[in-house]
Amino acid sequence: ATTDHDGSSCRLSAVSWQHSTGGGIMSSAFPASQAIVIGGGLAGMTTANTILEHGGRVVVLDKSAFCGGNSSKATSGINGSETKTQKAKGIDDSNELFLSDTLSGGAKKKEVAKVLVYESGPAVDWLMDKFSLDLSLVARLGGHSAPRTHRGKERFPGMTITYALIQMIEKVQEASGGVLARIVTKAKANKLLTNQGAVVGVEYVKDGKTFQEHGPVILCSGGFGADFTQDSLLAKHRPDLMHLPTSNGEHCTGDGIKMGEDVGAASLDLEWVQVHPTGLVKIGDEDAKVKFLAAEALRGVGGLLIDAQGNRFANELGRRDYVTGEMWKNKAPFRLCLNKAASEEIHWHCEHYKGRGVMKFYESGEALAKEMGIPVQKLIDVHNQHHEASLKQAKDPENGPYPAYPNGKSWDEPSGKTGVGKKFFHNVIPGSQVAKEPFNVAIVTPVIHYCMGGLEISTKSEVLNKKGVVIPGLYAAGEVAGGVHGNNRLGGSSLLDCVSFGRVAGRECAAYYMGKDVTPTELATLAGPATGTKPAAAAEPAKTSAAAAAAPSGAGGYTLAEVAKHVTKEDCWVVLHGKVLNVTSFLSDHPGGELAILTFAGKDASVEFDMIHPPDVVAKYAPDAVIGDLVSGGEDAAAASGAPAIKEPPAGICTKFLLLIVMLWMVCAYVLFLREQQGEVNHTNAFDTS
Repeated sequence: ATTDHDGSSCRLSAVSWQHSTGGGIMSSAFPASQAIVIGGGLAGMTTANTILEHGGRVVVLDKSAFCGGNSSKATSGINGSETKTQKAKGIDDSNELFLSDTLSGGAKKKEVAKVLVYESGPAVDWLMDKFSLDLSLVARLGGHSAPRTHRGKERFPGMTITYALIQMIEKVQEASGGVLARIVTKAKANKLLTNQGAVVGVEYVKDGKTFQEHGPVILCSGGFGADFTQDSLLAKHRPDLMHLPTSNGEHCTGDGIKMGEDVGAASLDLEWVQVHPTGLVKIGDEDAKVKFLAAEALRGVGGLLIDAQGNRFANELGRRDYVTGEMWKNKAPFRLCLNKAASEEIHWHCEHYKGRGVMKFYESGEALAKEMGIPVQKLIDVHNQHHEASLKQAKDPENGPYPAYPNGKSWDEPSGKTGVGKKFFHNVIPGSQVAKEPFNVAIVTPVIHYCMGGLEISTKSEVLNKKGVVIPGLYAAGEVAGGVHGNNRLGGSSLLDCVSFGRVAGRECAAYYMGKDVTPTELATLAGPATGTKPAAAAEPAKTSAAAAAAPSGAGGYTLAEVAKHVTKEDCWVVLHGKVLNVTSFLSDHPGGELAILTFAGKDASVEFDMIHPPDVVAKYAPDAVIGDLVSGGEDAAAASGAPAIKEPPAGICTKFLLLIVMLWMVCAYVLFLREQQGEVNHTNAFDTS
């Protein structure tokens, strides 16, 4: 029997496995009764849900305390061609056009890229239909010939999509008592188990003990963009990037690639590591190794990139490697500037970034120029040039003097001179508006973002060995798989890679180990009436929580001034919706990294929290962190928030003041009436407040 970390067993059909952590003998008989997914991000959760849809059983192993991975931090959206949303909006797009863009963007293996693209429309529709996700907004990102990057109206799309799929697995786990689905966290897989050339299971470590799961394996463990150790894949294949910051979580250390190579799997393109041009720089913490990412959608809605002198230097919608390359040639700091219309189109993102202190609002172009130390005329000229190019492009799109990207001609000089002219313009303003135009602005810098290389796969997500032969029982999906994007990935295709190949891997793995027993099944049916969640209001302080034990007595609640005293990594409190949380012990487990919480240490983080998280997150994953209620602290609370204290007026003062105003208005009205009778006032203008 297969032994789980808690000692429970799940019976295997038609075979009895000999459990051993010492490499003991295993029966060569097959089939198994479950599939094993390594990695709980979007690729892993897509694969797990797909296996359930085919009547299978699945266990998901994740080495982190919580599932989600990098997928939950994705900010721009998911690509899809010929989707229901595109059709409803009248967007002219096709699989053929998307494939052409993907190949132009860097993909080299056409047949694999074709799977990515032709599965994209069904993948986006599947997310909307099966998980009731809002993907009603569509933007055009760099390298795309049509708007095809889908997102919803609220929250970051990565978090919204990934969390919905995690919830479904959790619901099925609860409804089936763990028979159909299980999630095991803090489980670090370190070895694939093989028998006669086939992968038949995995060995993992949890709580210092070694366990095994048996069945075919789908690797969904991500890339290696956060491994800065000297023996890492990054150090081996791209030592020139080791000095850069990263947008990746610390879990991205290439474990799946290494385990695959250990059983003879081929890897490719490991040298192709994508450096994203717009990592967000927080003033005062410029040297942070891990940085938040400015969504490419910010440039898609019309954001402009300027250098230290205020000059545009690139096509904002060019390939990521191109934009990064142009940044190396110019002078930092670089700023990503969104005018009023662009900011309003992507309002949610801007508010979130400002809340995190990585974007700043300027009431006017004059204010921005003053802080940059340049004449406002420079910004006026730059915007005027951009505006004129947009007008010429609209009037005569085929005869501009510069080559355009991805094809055609461009009238835009700054980008045209780089050979990658801009041809798509959105939310453009003339220079005459700049001086008084409000802007949202972020300082940005290149960051390690995505690994295009990984294990070589077939069009069925099967992992191949060094001879190009399928390794039975081993699949890969998401960033762990190489060859999908070539030397550059288009924005919006990361989440797509996870869902397209996650669905393919799930289908193929189910067919592999279940054969004729594959049975189409509705996820909603498996989930049953149980929700697997508690309402947000159910979050109560744990009676014996470590956080509460370490905190002062909160029987009477805490003021914001008291919360503001706890602002370090060793002692971190935050406020969420009137509840005080001691999140010190939770910092290292937070899927978004420690910095995401420490940014709001000692503060009320309710608004920014709601921008990313569903309402039940605390109740489900960190109920012990709640230590008491927030109570009014008068001047102390105001001081802690940086605002002046506001004293309440004595009772009755407001009412008396209002009565005085009414009486004065009546006197004035009577005087004006008398004057009007005397012909001193023009009737049509009296009391005109327009």
